[in-house]
Amino acid sequence: MAGFTLGTKASARGYRLFGFDTVGSTSIEASRAAQAGDVGDVWFAALKQTEGRGRRGRKWESPHGNLAASLLIVPDCDPALTATLGFVAGVALDRALKTLVPEIALKQGIDGADGQGARIALKWPNDVLADGAKLAGILLEAQKRPDGQHAVVVGIGVNVVAAPEGLPYPAASIASLGWEVTPQGLFAALSDAWVDAIETWNNGRGVAEILELWRGSAAGLGAPVAVSRDGEIVRGIFETIDDAGRLIVRANDESRVVITAGDVHFGATASVRA
Repeated sequence: MAGFTLGTKASARGYRLFGFDTVGSTSIEASRAAQAGDVGDVWFAALKQTEGRGRRGRKWESPHGNLAASLLIVPDCDPALTATLGFVAGVALDRALKTLVPEIALKQGIDGADGQGARIALKWPNDVLADGAKLAGILLEAQKRPDGQHAVVVGIGVNVVAAPEGLPYPAASIASLGWEVTPQGLFAALSDAWVDAIETWNNGRGVAEILELWRGSAAGLGAPVAVSRDGEIVRGIFETIDDAGRLIVRANDESRVVITAGDVHFGATASVRA
């Protein structure tokens, strides 16, 4: 199990765990379990993965000592609501990190934005930032079980000991920021924080509450933003996320643009990175 254990709350709720030292991809393992008819609420965690992937098929590097974790769930809700599980994961990871390292709640500027924000912040749609640099990514993948039920794999990758180099955006690791956290300790805290967040989500009935919690830790609210989508760049102010989790940008002409997908950059970096 590579030293991985569930948190006490997750264990009490009946979650299961498969731990690995090295694996191709925890999300592939979870997908295989879904295809084999697994009932869900099962975690796959690894210290290293060799075939990790991120949003839009991008490679996600995960050297030994980082955390790769994927959760297979079979939610009892309208399939359209499963997209909001990414916000559930963001809230859970944010809570886990702030529980393990309370000082990360200290205030600091985010990603070049003016104003103050928590050192750990949630970046729309699926990243976690530390001092403005990418610390973690979240990826949802839909699967069908043999009985036709819709399953979801929630993949989470966290830079614990090392961050990828040569990226077009800054990245950080927990170790590089001077915080002492083990991947096993982070996973245990995450598994318990997930229980609280998913019970708040309540099969989609608590989406509004989850989105409000997510907004409370959001990076770049009220700051300049640039979003690259389908070959165009939308610039303006990051106003909020709506009740469906879509990014709302107030453009320079005061119109409001609804963004469902795209690459986002905040603050001073918005003018040079997008």
